[in-house]
Amino acid sequence: MRSVCFSIAILLAVPFRASAAGPGPDQQDPIRDRLFPPELIMQHQAELGLEEGQRTALMKEVAAFQSQMIDVQWRMSAAAEELAHLLDAPRVDEARALAQADKVMALERDVKKSHLALLIRIRNLLSDAQRAQLAKLRGAAP
Repeated sequence: MRSVCFSIAILLAVPFRASAAGPGPDQQDPIRDRLFPPELIMQHQAELGLEEGQRTALMKEVAAFQSQMIDVQWRMSAAAEELAHLLDAPRVDEARALAQADKVMALERDVKKSHLALLIRIRNLLSDAQRAQLAKLRGAAP
């Protein structure tokens, strides 16, 4: 079951970029470069001078996101399982399979939108100086 969901997620994944190919090796990702994953902030919280209030707010945001994702993962798993069941038929009902694929993709869209919202809220918790420091730290990473 897990491999079915993973396979479907890989097949249906759509990059969050204008170009399906994504940025080349010499190009920057304009969205990624403006947002910071919570892991990066946690790794460098002392260097950033993260205040207790910021740390608490960040942990609340991440916890809320993770809680929301549990529900979405269950629904996505069920929807993907149903799609796989439809695709197992000797003759696939194209309309039903595509309708079910729409349900899976809508859930994937919800995940991406929620993730973007989380990253925006995290970014808004940081000062200008902290964002500049994170950009430097990310640029120095291998």
